[in-house]
Amino acid sequence: MSRYSVKFPPWQLLLLLSSFIGVVGVAEAADAAVKVAFVNTAELLERSPHAEKLRTKLQEEFAGRDGELVKMQQKIKGMEERIARDGSIMSKDEQRELERDLLQEQRNFKRLRDEFSEDLTLRQNEELKKIQFEMAQVVVEVAQKQGFDIVLESGVVYASDRVNITDAVITALKQRTKK
Repeated sequence: MSRYSVKFPPWQLLLLLSSFIGVVGVAEAADAAVKVAFVNTAELLERSPHAEKLRTKLQEEFAGRDGELVKMQQKIKGMEERIARDGSIMSKDEQRELERDLLQEQRNFKRLRDEFSEDLTLRQNEELKKIQFEMAQVVVEVAQKQGFDIVLESGVVYASDRVNITDAVITALKQRTKK
């Protein structure tokens, strides 16, 4: 085994060491000048007045279809109970017909439930885009007012209350809503 060693003249070592110290010093100075904030977007979506309005709006918009699904589910449950209760005293043809009707009703229910879920998800996403755009604007406004250089929103393991501007953003959103 051979061992390699690199020898630098003393002036190169001194230059390398001073360059390293200079880079560390600049990095520390830059680090001290940057003011970082954190905003919890999940909490914003949960607590903002906009999100509450969205939930109410969507509940009203989809209440009729949701009611239809509940009625269908009750009808299916009644059919299942009837088969379980009266199946032994029904004729084979009558039982088969009821089971066929039940299967058809279950298929219709599943199809309508899937359509309902898709439509609801699409509407939620449409409305969330609008809300998120306004939230982003308010986050920027709050960050600028408080003198932050960077605002992080995800991938943060820990953020102290000192840098968490979520409550300030929610307050600003509420004030905007009042206007």
